[in-house]
Amino acid sequence: MLWLYLLLPLVEGPAYLSGPYQVAGITLIDAPYLVLLSLHFLIPLFCLHKKRKRILFAIFRLPELLFLLTFFLFLFAYIYALNANMDYVQRFMATGGAIKLAIDTTRERLIAVVRYLPLLAVNISYYLYWRLKRRRLFSSFTSISDWRHRWALPLVLLSALLLTFSFPSFISLEGLPLLAFFALVPLFWVFTASNYRWGVIYGTAFGVAQGMLTNYWLGTFSLITLQVVAIFFFISYLLFLAPVLWLYKRNRKLGFFIFPTAWVLFDFIRTGGFLGYPWGMVGSSQYAFLPLIQIASITGIWGVSFVVLLVNAALASLFSGRSFDRRALWWRLIPTAALMLLVLAGGTIYLLVTRCGTEREDRTAMPVRVALIQQNSDPRKHDYRETFEKLKVLTDETMVENPDIVIWSETAFVPNIRRWSRYDPDEYGLARVVRDFLEYQKNLGTWLLTGNDDYELSEGENGEEVRLDYNAAVLFSPAGERVKTYHKLHLVPFTEYFPYKESLPGFYKLLLAFDVYLWEPGRERVIFDHPRFSFITPICFEDTFPDDIRRFIKQGAGVIINISNDYWSLTEVEAKQHYINSLFRAVENRRPLLRATASGLTCYVDPSGKLVAAVPYYSEEYLLAEVPVGNSRLSFYTRYGDWFPILQGIILAALALVTMATLVRRKNL
Repeated sequence: MLWLYLLLPLVEGPAYLSGPYQVAGITLIDAPYLVLLSLHFLIPLFCLHKKRKRILFAIFRLPELLFLLTFFLFLFAYIYALNANMDYVQRFMATGGAIKLAIDTTRERLIAVVRYLPLLAVNISYYLYWRLKRRRLFSSFTSISDWRHRWALPLVLLSALLLTFSFPSFISLEGLPLLAFFALVPLFWVFTASNYRWGVIYGTAFGVAQGMLTNYWLGTFSLITLQVVAIFFFISYLLFLAPVLWLYKRNRKLGFFIFPTAWVLFDFIRTGGFLGYPWGMVGSSQYAFLPLIQIASITGIWGVSFVVLLVNAALASLFSGRSFDRRALWWRLIPTAALMLLVLAGGTIYLLVTRCGTEREDRTAMPVRVALIQQNSDPRKHDYRETFEKLKVLTDETMVENPDIVIWSETAFVPNIRRWSRYDPDEYGLARVVRDFLEYQKNLGTWLLTGNDDYELSEGENGEEVRLDYNAAVLFSPAGERVKTYHKLHLVPFTEYFPYKESLPGFYKLLLAFDVYLWEPGRERVIFDHPRFSFITPICFEDTFPDDIRRFIKQGAGVIINISNDYWSLTEVEAKQHYINSLFRAVENRRPLLRATASGLTCYVDPSGKLVAAVPYYSEEYLLAEVPVGNSRLSFYTRYGDWFPILQGIILAALALVTMATLVRRKNL
């Protein structure tokens, strides 16, 4: 009867849909649930095996793995249910999409609970039974006596929750940054107590859980993003932990330094390449702790992460099993506290000195007046004319204050200006909208930068005309001249860009089937020149890549102006997380950071990382920021780049070589 109950949501699938959005049959949403049900039958099959190891695995370990799989599938289904309220998803389903969702989020989440909660309850009960009721029998069969290994699974999930909540989350929009200083202690305990294989499994489980909980809002970015992100975190943490835990298990005395060093290197590596995703690095949780984050101007955000991770490692080393380690207090915690105090003292002195210097400069220098427009709409999903009218109203309001430049958000004006300006406005509606925009801009009397679609025509291999589409930022002069255009360099993998169309055509077709629209990456770092200052316009999540922004600044940019569309997420959490990740670019390069969003956190951040001004989320507002400009000095980080994580990599590589040489020498003795 239990299995029939579990299968009911699948068998009755089409019944819980109503209206024109029914999708019959087993879809990609149902398939993982069927696989999960099948895997639960493996336990009795393994118990019939003749080998004792297989039987013990089935009794004590397989349920733990099944719990993790069930938990992650439930987490995915519960988050993905957000899509059920999205009108574009309903349209996609109506046109034959390979998904099946209820007509609203509440029903879809109820279905997820009905499907997975019974399995979770069974697995949890089984887990607790062997660790509480039959504790001695469990220890004798598994040879697990250390409580940190016996309760590894809840400790790992505790670490994932604590680190998630240290960032802006569904618990606290500001985040609870203090948690970051001990969030990883339970995880480090598990690494110490577990064997190598299970340490990798537990660490990977932590990465997937923390990644999905922190980035839950990606469930509505596109119909495929959450799947890709879950797989990305699984693979990246697996590849990270396999060598690091091998190194740690063979260098226990140096283990205190290995995890902070390796984690910084891991965060650095995951910012690069096609799959680069630098969101949620440990140090970014300290965005509001100004004295601490000033070290970023020397080390980049990596130095902030290292300090936080070092505190976690020191605290974890204080307890070895059931005893308190006094040596760790003297040789690990106290030196870590001294380093922390040194960093805080340096940051505090810098803030005091620069504040006095800034006050003197403000009395002599005339700041640039920048108007940041937040129209509170998703340009791609709302009527283009309606969005344009909102932008005009807000811009006209700010013109009373005589801004030197007006900034509109990412694709704030969607119709392709380059393309539709060539068509007859009396025949095409989009051409008419573009004509009205150009006339309005020319009569505005000041500079205007807007996000826009752009394109180039090139010749294909067979001589045919090929169109390349770009996500762009376009600058117009007061005379109505299109001065310069920047094409987004770093596109979101899988949802904005996929470079393997030829080698992986099947996966490329799958992306298109899930309604993904792909762009071409830009090829040039563009610095915009205004008569009074120079600036760059990283688009969307480009402002979260430290080295990308550093390279722009090194070429002479004076101000960072990010244009984003965070409206799509429909949650302030995503917007706040985007803001805290981008804030560090101001500190690292000692340049003002301005953000103009369709909705999100439209704000002005000074070079010390202090939030000077912002407008409310999800409101039609403008922000007039008076920005001091003229600083041409380059910070240590801007000059020398990511030397700190590279140094960590060199240290780890040297330690790995020494370890391998030692193992070879012992083997030959």
